[in-house]
Amino acid sequence: MRDVLAELARRVAAGEVVGVGTVVATFSSAPRPPGAAMLVGGDGDVVGSVSGGCVEGAVYELAREVVVAGPPVLRRYGVTDDDAFAVGLTCGGIIDVYVEAVSAASFPELPDVLGTVRAEEPVAVATIVEHPGWTGRRLVVWPDRVAGDVPSARARDAIADDARGLLAAGRSATLHYGPDGQRRGEGMAVFVNSFEPPPRLLVFGAIDFAAALARLGAFLGYRVTVCDARPVFATRSRFPDAEVVVDWPHRYLAEQADAGRVDGRTVVAVLTHDPKFDVPLLEVALRLKLGYVGAMGSRRTHDDRVRRLRAAGLAEDELAGLASPIGLDLGARTPEETAVSIAAEIIALRWGGGGDRLTRTTGSIHRAPGVV
Repeated sequence: MRDVLAELARRVAAGEVVGVGTVVATFSSAPRPPGAAMLVGGDGDVVGSVSGGCVEGAVYELAREVVVAGPPVLRRYGVTDDDAFAVGLTCGGIIDVYVEAVSAASFPELPDVLGTVRAEEPVAVATIVEHPGWTGRRLVVWPDRVAGDVPSARARDAIADDARGLLAAGRSATLHYGPDGQRRGEGMAVFVNSFEPPPRLLVFGAIDFAAALARLGAFLGYRVTVCDARPVFATRSRFPDAEVVVDWPHRYLAEQADAGRVDGRTVVAVLTHDPKFDVPLLEVALRLKLGYVGAMGSRRTHDDRVRRLRAAGLAEDELAGLASPIGLDLGARTPEETAVSIAAEIIALRWGGGGDRLTRTTGSIHRAPGVV
């Protein structure tokens, strides 16, 4: 939904009623995660995707029907062994898609949600997708307040508490309650779409490899910062896709940690391969609970770096968190290829991938989240 939120808000502000299909649950090898969304405008234009192509046509037609008829629909799309190419997922998975008509009247909080997301602050949108009488009602949950039209105080409190828990974990999911928000029971399903701030990619060392990694990191959805102590290299013109900071790397990272601006999703890439920069920086980074810490350099540089870090007092379990030499073995040569190698390692660690060719592996392609 984050990918289409601005377009949705623009159309709704212009008075349009937009059909929106949102993935609210997945099973087995689903191609897109919960929260993936597709918009169908009044002019028939389509923005976004719920399945990468498998069921887009069916969701498109359903969205147009809902815009005309009104009531939202929760529809399951899957596949059976004897009809693998019917409307469904040929990959063998199952997705639940909630299709609704969104307008200024049905979602008055939408501008506030967009503003919060643009400010990179957390917000969750909880939509009742199944209930005898409340389907389509919505609750918008910020860390310090709640807005929406869920009629029961009990249900509001339960949904808000659970939505904040999902938001803190950076997860979107469907929750189940009794019809009045009872913790145990059936009758109400609520999809919580979490819009947590984007994860950070901190690149240290203002070199050509950093420029390539900054571009790729921004493409992958990270908020990218490039930091270097040398102002002649750390310039906005060289890194248009990133925030540029001129400071000693270890000092900047320590300040960010003290201010609570790094977390378990934060990625640190040390590209300086200069002991006076990277050893003090890695002393700080490896003692924080970050998602990924990688350092560029040859194997000889790595061995020297580890020796220096041990001499600085880092324990073996702390050193085990260092990805060095950085990246996967792709045979990369250019800065752009090296950036892909680094990004591939980050993605593999995040989702539990092994980095091997899929033609050589068996089992599920999509895995549960890993580290980053």
